Amino acid sequence: MTDDVLARLRAELGDRVDVSPAALDAVRADKSGHASDGLPVAVVHAASVADVQAVLRIATATRTAVVPRGAGTGLAGGANAGGGEIALSLRGMDRVLEVRPDDLLAVVEPGILNADLNARLEPHGVWWAPDPASRAISTVGGNIATGAGGLLCAKYGVVRDAVLGVDLVLADGRLMHLGHRSVKGVTGLDLTSLVIGSEGILGVVVGATLKLRRLVAGERVTLTALFDDVRAAAVASATVTASGIQPAIMELMDATSLAAVHRLLSLPAAPAGSSQLTIQTDGPVAADEARAIAAVLQAAGGRVAVAADDAEGEKLLAVRRALHPAMETLGTTLIEDVSVPRSALPAMFDEIGRIEREFGLVIPTVAHAGDGNLHPNFVFEGADVPPVVWDAAEELFRAALALGGTLTGEHGIGVLKRQWLADELGDDQWRLQRDIARVFDPLGILNPGKVFAP
Repeated sequence: MTDDVLARLRAELGDRVDVSPAALDAVRADKSGHASDGLPVAVVHAASVADVQAVLRIATATRTAVVPRGAGTGLAGGANAGGGEIALSLRGMDRVLEVRPDDLLAVVEPGILNADLNARLEPHGVWWAPDPASRAISTVGGNIATGAGGLLCAKYGVVRDAVLGVDLVLADGRLMHLGHRSVKGVTGLDLTSLVIGSEGILGVVVGATLKLRRLVAGERVTLTALFDDVRAAAVASATVTASGIQPAIMELMDATSLAAVHRLLSLPAAPAGSSQLTIQTDGPVAADEARAIAAVLQAAGGRVAVAADDAEGEKLLAVRRALHPAMETLGTTLIEDVSVPRSALPAMFDEIGRIEREFGLVIPTVAHAGDGNLHPNFVFEGADVPPVVWDAAEELFRAALALGGTLTGEHGIGVLKRQWLADELGDDQWRLQRDIARVFDPLGILNPGKVFAP
């Protein structure tokens, strides 16, 4: 069967079919540290919608699983391809097909990098708001597949708020145009929103109509505030939210993560045990908002410093963006992703402290404090996640759910969290969602084993 699949792929797609050992091994893993068992049949480097349709028609005819993949920067194992599967890479489909500043929309292919897209949009006076910390290496298609967020989403929303429509190839090769180009559109069911965050189990996104914003007029002001402990920083961030002031960015780093980044970037060490909030305001009243936020932070016990200019502000934000490489210097890292209501941030940090003590672990944690999304990091030696880490992670998930939160704010379920999905959804909704996926993909060949546990 494998030889037949490979022969069909080569007949249709020629040298876009890659079976080199390096390519096959590379698509087994993502940035989560998890790798699939076995080697895929091939990596197909799609260059067009027709290529994607050809792969899926062959996959349907031969009952072969297909794993869509972008840049491989995911953190839940959602794009990892294993034995007997076709890895379908969309990375080469990276064109900006249309920019309409008058309608505040752009039509793009899925393989374009997030940061590259905004560089292409800037001359038109517009931008795409989703801003994951991985923006320099993650694709727009991957952002859509996981429902990504990022540093700016507290003020400007997440991917779901910034996509008007998607072009989707179904498992049998049919091309669907979902959504609309107008600001409003409520015709029928909202299948675009269903596809966003679906992690490749409903179809392959081959194009996206994106909702843009005008470039923000006025200045940006970036400030930091150091606190003696992480709970004090979390209380301060919740106080900023409750004050009604809306920063564009509000990021929290606990003492361990802050110290690791400072070492990586060769920065002077922060005071021992201190946690940091990094906040940015933007727009015509950015300076006034920054002063008001600084007053709130100082009243909460923070030691506030304000960047002198944009360049210094970007250096402060670079500290937060360096978290992932800093964790990699400590060992193998399992980067987790839970969200809670913003007022519950202090309580969630209390729970993380309790879990550290109970399981004898250190769990460096950062948070998009502006929207309640936390990224606890489990650092260990070796390739396999130790049982104690999974036990602690399960306790972490249950704590987030008990506080009214969710298992994942932006990384997705993939393979790493599928066993806990029904705990959040409940059995009835779990079955309903699985049944909906089968309507799109009756044979179950799209990204099998992801999201829903076998």
